[in-house]
Amino acid sequence: MSEESRQLMVVYDDHSEQRSLSLDDTSSTEESPGETRLLLENPNDAIPYIGQRFATHDAAYEFYSEFAKHCGFSIRRHRTEGKDGVGKGLTRRYFVCHRAGNTPVKASNDSKPQRNRKSSRCGCQAYLRISKTMELGVPEWRVTGFANHHNHDLLEANQVRFLPAYRTISEADKNRIFMFAKTGISVQQMMRLMELEKCVEPGYLPFTEKDVRNLLQSFRKVDQEDESIDLLRMCKNIKDKDPNFRYEYTVDASNRLENIAWSYASSIQSYDIFGDAVVYDTTHRLTAFDMPLGIWVGMNNYGMPCFFGCGLLREENMRSFSWALKAFLGFMNGKAPQTILTDQNMCLKEAIAIEMPSTKHALCIWLIVAKFPSWFNAVLGERYNEWKNEFYRLYNLETMEEFELGWRDMVNSFGLHTNRHIANLFALRTLWALPYLTSHFFAGMTAANQSKSINAFIQRFLSAQTRLAHFVEQVAVAVDFKDQAGEQQTMQQNLQNICLKTGAPMESHAAIVLTPYAFCKLQEQLVLAAHYASFQMDDGCFLVRHHTKLEGGRKVLWVPREDIITCSCHQFEFSGILCRHALRVLSTGNCFQIPELYLPLRWRRINTSPTKLLQGTPSGHAERVRALQSMVSTLITESAKTKERLDLATEQVSILLSRIREQPVSTQGTKDTIHKIH
Repeated sequence: MSEESRQLMVVYDDHSEQRSLSLDDTSSTEESPGETRLLLENPNDAIPYIGQRFATHDAAYEFYSEFAKHCGFSIRRHRTEGKDGVGKGLTRRYFVCHRAGNTPVKASNDSKPQRNRKSSRCGCQAYLRISKTMELGVPEWRVTGFANHHNHDLLEANQVRFLPAYRTISEADKNRIFMFAKTGISVQQMMRLMELEKCVEPGYLPFTEKDVRNLLQSFRKVDQEDESIDLLRMCKNIKDKDPNFRYEYTVDASNRLENIAWSYASSIQSYDIFGDAVVYDTTHRLTAFDMPLGIWVGMNNYGMPCFFGCGLLREENMRSFSWALKAFLGFMNGKAPQTILTDQNMCLKEAIAIEMPSTKHALCIWLIVAKFPSWFNAVLGERYNEWKNEFYRLYNLETMEEFELGWRDMVNSFGLHTNRHIANLFALRTLWALPYLTSHFFAGMTAANQSKSINAFIQRFLSAQTRLAHFVEQVAVAVDFKDQAGEQQTMQQNLQNICLKTGAPMESHAAIVLTPYAFCKLQEQLVLAAHYASFQMDDGCFLVRHHTKLEGGRKVLWVPREDIITCSCHQFEFSGILCRHALRVLSTGNCFQIPELYLPLRWRRINTSPTKLLQGTPSGHAERVRALQSMVSTLITESAKTKERLDLATEQVSILLSRIREQPVSTQGTKDTIHKIH
């Protein structure tokens, strides 16, 4: 505590200048005119004194508050005498130290849990009393009692600012915070921006992160029924502007909003191409309404997340999840994904089995791993990291037999025989362990780096600190931002020079057809293929194994006449990228191009985004558009081999393009309808 603050504390310790007044003393203090003049002439007007005058009691409060802040404490309004509009009105007010009084003892109630909140009150007697007087018919307030004796330590200047009384957010700052919230930036980012704007050191704003969070929370605490009406109105407005926007909702018996789901035109078009594998993340909630939020996400041909749709559910039960799945399929014209990744919600698992019977259901490994610290940290102690490394090794094994043997050894090694989480994970192993999933297509979304990308993508929606009625609009902004960022990354990928590592004709061919992301994955396999040996066993059947091994290997079946090649590792089925084993057989068999079947459209270069490519395409033509694009890609590949081919292709395409432009263009479009389900 500074020396100046000490002087302020003891300024009235000399009882010859002022008699001590108890907090409970209701008598007024009379001062002679001489005493008043003497005190008014005091050069230090920042210190309260007997007889000090104020125009209003609020002015007195502000003055005393500034004095308290300078000393190292804060104040609060205490009791009053009189009442506005009754008799003489309000005649006396008391302002006390924030630590005055004692915490009242609450009556215990076994039926209600008690909040064990600590109190800072310690019976401090510091106070300021003001009384109302009339001077020439003009009311004013005079200080009639003042004590600055504290029974607690006062705070330093760098500490007192954290007291609630001095943490205030001005109206201008509130408006600024609400504007920042709509952009989706975090509270930490808001604080840093405002620190830079106000040119203050980090942590020296007149409010804290907690104050900002409380402000945003209070902003969202509005009537849920009104919010639901506003939300539906918002969806209708978006639908009026964009007929391809789709949404569905249900109401309960009281006609209140129960569930709602929506998807944007660009999302539906993206799903048509990249909806073979999706993530349905239902692990998030909108805090203000305590509603589960489900978000549908996939991955495009450049390895970047793409948004398909989302919804809010009142309950996390099978009925609600079934409705959400039906709504999503309705948005996507009944097209179910090949695979779907979710969390460990058993109600959702049952709903998928009913609504999407042909879809392979799996569990997101990153959502499982996120729970490991709470599950195993205390159990394993110092061996936790060792166990986690062993888990990842087992997760990436190639065969089911190796996995189950390794799992048994892991349980024995770490003494986890009775651990219920380990037992549950093993029971669900067919839904998350890679050896059980390789026969199904997941577009690489089970990889750790892709899981981080998808999670960051989802977090952008959740960071929009706004009301529910604006959430649909905010998600649209986030999706549009991501689309723009994706287009920029796509351009950057396409501008990068492709570095060929093997010099093989297959590599050159793939570099032209595939996106840089997909080509990089294939190139890794091509490089590894050089380390493998292939042995022909039967007609069209090969055994491929690493050159350092004498046993084992993978079986590859190749039918050159039909351009069909399969491998027992199932990597192509899992990722859409040919494996090293198949590539080795193709190379040994003098195959200089990867068969068209094994260059999937979803990994090929698309000169325009799916949104622009299919914009205005009549319903049902998407498949034909993709087939045409595949033919054009093949045409370019074949034509580029010789000058003669290129000249012929250019001439014929010019003729074809002229004929196409002569054909009339139909302007008739289809309109989507809004579905309301009761």
